[in-house]
Amino acid sequence: MSDFIVNIIHRPELAPEYAEKVTGQGKKDDIGRSSLLDESESIFRFQQDTAHKNGLRTTIQITYASLFSQQIIDMVKEDHEKYGDEIALSLLGLPCKQFREKYKTHDFCIWMFSMEQKKQIVDDVFGKFYECFGYYPESTGSYYMDAELISYIKEKYPTVKCAVATCWEEGPKAYHTCNNSWYTFMDGGPWNPWIPSKYNTHVPASCKEDDSGIVAIPHLSRDLMACYDGNGSNFGTHPQNVLRGMIYDTKTWEYPYLYNIVDQYRAQEKYNNGYSYNMMFVGPGWLNKMGRWEAPYELLKKSYEDGMAYYGKLKSEGKLKDMTMAEFADYYRGKKGYTEPEVALWRDILYGSDKQYFWYVDPDMRVGINMDQGGAIFDLRPYAAKLNIPVGIGTGNPTNASYPFLIQDKYRAGYFTHYAGEGTIKSAKLSYGGEEVDLCLERTKGHYSKEGKDTILTLDPVDVRFADFTIKLQTKFTFTEGSHRIRIDRIVVDSTDDTKKVHLNEYITACYGTNEYSEDMSSVKLAVTDGKEYKSIDYEYLDRSDSLKGAAAASAVIPPVNTKVSMICEDKEATGYVREGYAFSPMFSLGFEKDLSKGEVFTTWLSLEKAN
Repeated sequence: MSDFIVNIIHRPELAPEYAEKVTGQGKKDDIGRSSLLDESESIFRFQQDTAHKNGLRTTIQITYASLFSQQIIDMVKEDHEKYGDEIALSLLGLPCKQFREKYKTHDFCIWMFSMEQKKQIVDDVFGKFYECFGYYPESTGSYYMDAELISYIKEKYPTVKCAVATCWEEGPKAYHTCNNSWYTFMDGGPWNPWIPSKYNTHVPASCKEDDSGIVAIPHLSRDLMACYDGNGSNFGTHPQNVLRGMIYDTKTWEYPYLYNIVDQYRAQEKYNNGYSYNMMFVGPGWLNKMGRWEAPYELLKKSYEDGMAYYGKLKSEGKLKDMTMAEFADYYRGKKGYTEPEVALWRDILYGSDKQYFWYVDPDMRVGINMDQGGAIFDLRPYAAKLNIPVGIGTGNPTNASYPFLIQDKYRAGYFTHYAGEGTIKSAKLSYGGEEVDLCLERTKGHYSKEGKDTILTLDPVDVRFADFTIKLQTKFTFTEGSHRIRIDRIVVDSTDDTKKVHLNEYITACYGTNEYSEDMSSVKLAVTDGKEYKSIDYEYLDRSDSLKGAAAASAVIPPVNTKVSMICEDKEATGYVREGYAFSPMFSLGFEKDLSKGEVFTTWLSLEKAN
């Protein structure tokens, strides 16, 4: 029996950061303007009524501003009693007259405050919640919650078991499409629920000792292809984001894309032990009576009603379970083990192409594989390092909560480059007689399977054509739960000339960072070894390389992200190598090379470890 779980979250945000600018056009800034408060309250009531009309329960994440409104307090209590909605507490929605007078700031993102201020605000907001309801909440959330903040909340308010804790890929891509004004950088986290590590919110906990004490859910369920490739704020199960992305028929006001995203998430149960998840979280600012973006209020309203109606239809057909956040936290802990991976095999539902992405996340890594580039790894995050990244005022890092990458093909070029140098990618090159083909140029399809603790992605064979002959090469990725390694098999399944051998170069080109701009690579140390002989290069941008036949490992230690990345090979006929980059191409490469003929298999492992 499969479960499709949906969290519907509403917040009575009486002073939404979006709506004040719209309702207040031509007026002096006044976050307590009665027209703004009245409209926000009526929109919240509309959202609640729409959910209930479709037989759906919600989690009401009440805001700080709402805690000063007896009308809102009475309203949510009534919905809790009548419909079983959960009354939770949001750390969004801080801005209001009382907050600004008390804290003397226009800041509203809880993770950007100093730790002293975070604690003060949390105690203030949680205390006010208790004053209004007589108990502490079981759920909370923000766009992002850093690990230290989660630890403080869990220690001080142990009833909390669930939190909205990050936005998937809400980083430079979103920043650029907000006119370089949305300083909320949090790339690199899971796209689906997880139990955060005590060390870093993005990283799934590896064991009980590493468990932060809560179940985290993402802020919106995003399109796992369009969101990565483009602006993440346009593609997800947020009807108004879909309108902002102009993904609808302007004449009929229909948006099949919205339903397609929901259905894509439903389909993920095939890869996750019969479980799939979705969430919708729309603040009142997005349903402003004056409209948002190019969409009039009537379209905003219709899109929300249609989205809820689709969820309601699925529930009536027995295809959906609506849970509150607290209920979901209990369900998740009963369903998932610490080291059990989250997997997604995602296809393009926006442009109608055959493109596929495969996503994998566990406590050691987050990995993205692109079948449109022959199975290249295009995104790699070293969770094994469990990086503690303090964020907020006073930390020296007030805004950047992103988890660093080793590979990220949108920020560091990927396979396709300008005219010199290389981008970050994990792929293989095949060569013969002076010709060379990178598998990034091949198109294929991926197929998921599960064998015990192994998650397997098997790609359709691709034909690699040379002037004299053609080979058929198949690739298989195996992720073994708890191993911190990916096994990569390259299999020559056929050849038009059995007498010829093809030269295979299995490589990774990587660096580190959280955005488009190069970091200092001077501390990186490269090494290749067979266990007896050891050759190393201290990175100096000199474009040097070294190799060793029969090598067991080629590795790079990257101190700024406390990570050791290695390629491992057990084939004594293969040659391992390392190569540093240069200033115009500030990457490094690790690899193994070997000649292969029909029927042969070349196996390597990609390993991620904490450097110290």
